[in-house]
Amino acid sequence: MKKPSVVDVALELGMTLGEGVFWDRARGALVWVDILDGEIHELADSVHRIYRTGTHIGVAAPRSRGGWVLAVREGFGAYDPDAGRFDILKRIEVPGTRMNDGNVDRRGRFFAGSMLYTEEAGGGRLYRLDPDLSASVVLEPVSVSNGIDWSPDGRFVYYVDSGTRTVARFDFDEDTAAWSDATTFASLADGEGFPDGLTVDSDGCVWLAVWDGGEVRRYSPDGRVDTVFRVPAPRVTSCGFGGPDLATLYITTARVGLSPTQLEENPLSGSLFALRPGVSGGARNIFEG
Repeated sequence: MKKPSVVDVALELGMTLGEGVFWDRARGALVWVDILDGEIHELADSVHRIYRTGTHIGVAAPRSRGGWVLAVREGFGAYDPDAGRFDILKRIEVPGTRMNDGNVDRRGRFFAGSMLYTEEAGGGRLYRLDPDLSASVVLEPVSVSNGIDWSPDGRFVYYVDSGTRTVARFDFDEDTAAWSDATTFASLADGEGFPDGLTVDSDGCVWLAVWDGGEVRRYSPDGRVDTVFRVPAPRVTSCGFGGPDLATLYITTARVGLSPTQLEENPLSGSLFALRPGVSGGARNIFEG
């Protein structure tokens, strides 16, 4: 692996809870969300646009009909940026919960999980939204459902439950979308922070954002830490490859919960960062519903 360039500030922002950064091939744009501000951010040709939905958004993904499918407080939704229109596709309303991070598999199915606003253990679930807009539960209970991505060959799916401080690896059946035979791929000890969003690169290595750790880690396919990149913000939330060559790793961060002193010491918290690590990744798959 080539020596990366320094982590740069891609956009100096004050996001409350940035999350879910990905490359939208159809729009030629980098897209991410600010969960608690209910915003979808789009960066294309150096133009930064913000779309407001009026609800909490856990994650977005491209939709075959155009625009984005969303995991939102009320369940699953859709946003058309050209029309400025937000719709609910499937309601999954569990009191005290909201949807969080997620991803789309190669067959166009959208996986996203939930969590309690209080972050109490066992209050969330992982759901799957199929192209026919039917929804089902994949895993329960979970605590803080977070990052999801697949190995390049599609045989394995990596999944973060931040409340357990672990990244799990499941066998994945592309025909049935079944998850099975969970093993612990990586875990973080007390004081290291919490695993958050993740993405898998073309070498099959897993890039993990570390909340309260101020870093992004690259793990080899056997679960060993390969490289660690420091980020000048403690609450690192997600990472994803973008740009036309999919060779820039973009990193989102958050300001939520930081004290005035912490914000003074980390003024770039809530910004979007980028680095060129010498390896590429993939664009987000398209939801077929």
